[in-house]
Amino acid sequence: MKKCFWAALLIIVSCLVSSGQEKACDSTCCGVSAMFWNLENFFDCIDNGGSDSDREFSPGGQRHWTRSRFYAKCNGIAKTIFWVQDLLGGLPDVVGLAEVENRLVLNSLLKGTALRKTDYAIVHFDSPDPRGIDVALLYRTDVFRKISANPCRIYDSEGRIVRTRDILCVELCRKSDGRTMYFLVNHHPSKFGGASASHSRRMSAMARMKDICDSIVLSCAEGADSSPACLAERYKAVHIISMGDFNDTPDNGLFSIFDGYMANLADVPFRKGEGTIRYAGKWDLIDMFLVSSGIADGYVQEILYPPFLMTEDRTHGGQKPLRTYSGPRHEGGVSDHCPIVMRRK
Repeated sequence: MKKCFWAALLIIVSCLVSSGQEKACDSTCCGVSAMFWNLENFFDCIDNGGSDSDREFSPGGQRHWTRSRFYAKCNGIAKTIFWVQDLLGGLPDVVGLAEVENRLVLNSLLKGTALRKTDYAIVHFDSPDPRGIDVALLYRTDVFRKISANPCRIYDSEGRIVRTRDILCVELCRKSDGRTMYFLVNHHPSKFGGASASHSRRMSAMARMKDICDSIVLSCAEGADSSPACLAERYKAVHIISMGDFNDTPDNGLFSIFDGYMANLADVPFRKGEGTIRYAGKWDLIDMFLVSSGIADGYVQEILYPPFLMTEDRTHGGQKPLRTYSGPRHEGGVSDHCPIVMRRK
């Protein structure tokens, strides 16, 4: 018994020593605002023959996706970001986006709308998704300096690349205090073909996200102990904000991989019955922020329902997001997802 006691004590001490002079993150030193939004098929109107979706979203394609419709969507996105500015008292410091076709649509968004007056810069990489959609991050250059950015491929249990969206990992330095922060943008595989059949793909994406976060934590301290107890302690001292469309709700067991390491800010709105998408009259919450444990107490996630993004649900009652298309019919909305924000309490 004595040997077990002293062994356990030695492990605890080694964890404390390995952390050096680092201290748990004080949320008061980490004031940052973030927004995430799945833009539902944010394609340009040029048919480059890259995919079936590329042809579909063109003037001659099934959607009759024209330049005027494209820029109407761009202006709707910009209007929403400025609406969020009024809500937060300032522009979001970072904006994560999903379902963007390429850098061209992002350039059009920032240069062809009122967002040209802002200081946002783009981080984007092409991914192996068969539909040709990617994730991206916009960040304010007045607030941050970019240190690094990497597209992280997702692999299955056999080590093969999963043809889906990469996880975007961006390392930014906050100019006001030199604080390094890590932002991950996710769009995990959908349930197309059935939830059970696609479960392994989302499990691979979640495992990859955990690997990325672990690598960040361990890289921040030389010779860091990777045991669960020490790793959990390290997470408290690193600023990681992972956002995205996870295509699962917060109660799904896949998220348990982050227990003790990351906190899911979507838990509270989920328990209130709120959601970001609506299907058959029921709200589901699949868009969320997960943050490293040390900053979790300082932030909340809010789901936004701007009136100009919503429409009446004539079948089931209430309101739902106004989509760009309903089947082949152009509705003129922006997305079937509501945007979310992460803000200080």
